This record gives sequence, C-alpha cells and structure tokens, in this order.
Amino acid sequence: MTSTSSRLLATVRAATSAALIVGAPIALTGCGYNEFQSLDEQVNASWSEVLSQYQRRSDLIPNIVNTVKGEASFEQDTLTKVVEARAKATSIQVTPELARDPAALQKFQAAQGELSGALSRLMVVSERYPQLQANQGFRDLRVQLEGTENRITVARNRYIKSVQEYNVLTRRFPSNLTAKIFGYETKPNFTVQNEAAISAPPTVSFDKPATPAVTAPAPSASPASN
Repeated sequence: MTSTSSRLLATVRAATSAALIVGAPIALTGCGYNEFQSLDEQVNASWSEVLSQYQRRSDLIPNIVNTVKGEASFEQDTLTKVVEARAKATSIQVTPELARDPAALQKFQAAQGELSGALSRLMVVSERYPQLQANQGFRDLRVQLEGTENRITVARNRYIKSVQEYNVLTRRFPSNLTAKIFGYETKPNFTVQNEAAISAPPTVSFDKPATPAVTAPAPSASPASN
C-alpha cells in the first residue's frame, strides 16, 4: 500500500471516528435515552418528597395522641385506631424497590390511606370536646397536620404526573425501542380513585338511636250483647 493510500485510509478512519463521536449523542438524544435519564431522576425526586411528607405526618402523630390523651373522657377506640394505623404504616420497609413493585406500592398506599382515615376521624371526634379545642397546643398541632396533609397531596400528585410522563416515554415509539434495549420498564403508580376512597373520613354521628315506639295492643272487641 502506498503512502498516499495509507494517508487516505487514516483520514477516512479519523473522519468515521469523529462522526461516531459526534453522532452518538445525537442518536441517543433522538431515541429518547437522555430523556429517560431526566424523567427517571424526576420520578426519584418526586418519590423522595412523598416519603418525606408522609414521615413528617408520622412524626406529628405521637404529639397529637399525647395531647388528646389529656382529655380524660376522649374515646379510647379512636385513639387506638390512630396508633394502630401509624404502626402499620411505619412497619412497611421503605426501599427503592418499593416504588417499582406494584403490589408493594399498593400495600404502602393502603396503609397510608388507612392512617389518613383514622386521623380524619380523630379530628371529627375532637370537635365534641370544647376544652380540647381551647387547648393552644392541640390547635397548633391540628394546623400542622392540615398543612402536612396538603403537602402530601401536592407531593403525591407531582409523583403521579412524573410517573405518567416516564411511562408515556416508555411506551411511545421510537423511545419504546430504547426502553427495550436498556431495560427501562413502566413504573407502578398511585391509584388516585382508590386513595381518595381510602382517605375519605368516615361518617360519624353522635346522635343516639331513636327508641322504637311501642305500639299498644288494640283493644279487644267487646262481645256482642244479646
């Protein structure tokens, strides 16, 4: 091979390498690879915020329970349900795999929803106790709880949206091909309707059931006189 041919071959190889180096990021961008990285990080950040807000609520509960216990006649059954629901929610080990496992996520969601329901009942029942409502400590805790519940809703909605965007990219052509090549799978999500149903406060009525009226027996007909 002549020196001219060698130089020409070297030039072609260099140009090919340069094209691959320049073209690879463009190809990866076009197939959605970089978008997968961005959305995956967004999902992870949203999930961390959800967990942070749930933990904030869990940390408030012992103070709320201890404050309510100061009302001697307060319904113990209501307090017990809150304590039990918190114990169930905190017993679930939160790992990165939890958000990727549909069954584990559903269990986590159900436990948190049960705790929301128990807390809602506690707040409804507390309305019956004027001294408790007058307690500044309880009022402050109630405001903190309401604020935390709002932040949980916002964080959960952001997570739902992040997962939806990620899942759309996973299914959409041609990025679905990239998902198959690199093993990106759709992620499970919160079921909004189920969560709303679980979190709905129960209907609480303190009215005593009406005593059924006793109907007096009808007077017997007097025998016909002869």
